[in-house]
Amino acid sequence: MTTILARRSEEARSKGTALIRQADRLLGESWNEKMWADGGPIDPSPTIDQAINGGFPRLEIECARCKTRRDVDLATLPHPSTTFVHDLASRLRCSRCAKAGRRSPATLLQLAQRPSHASPEA
Repeated sequence: MTTILARRSEEARSKGTALIRQADRLLGESWNEKMWADGGPIDPSPTIDQAINGGFPRLEIECARCKTRRDVDLATLPHPSTTFVHDLASRLRCSRCAKAGRRSPATLLQLAQRPSHASPEA
């Protein structure tokens, strides 16, 4: 009997993990749709963990000053994984403008599944 219960527990856990991954993917897709429609940092947004778990490990940004676009790897950010993606707008800076002594903020564009730009990260 314990073997049957243990197997059922493992099956339920596996199904639950798949459902959470699907929910996180839908949350990322929904947030991207809102960003495309409204064009601004939409609150609420997925957390960094939810974005990564949903298959969106990268964030596309654009410098508000020089309009340089970059991809940021969410897993490498020095922020807690529970940070909401929209909160990153005020924390990310353009590395290109920083070299010129400016601290231009980044504009969030969308969550991405893979890098779309070859330039270095902000």
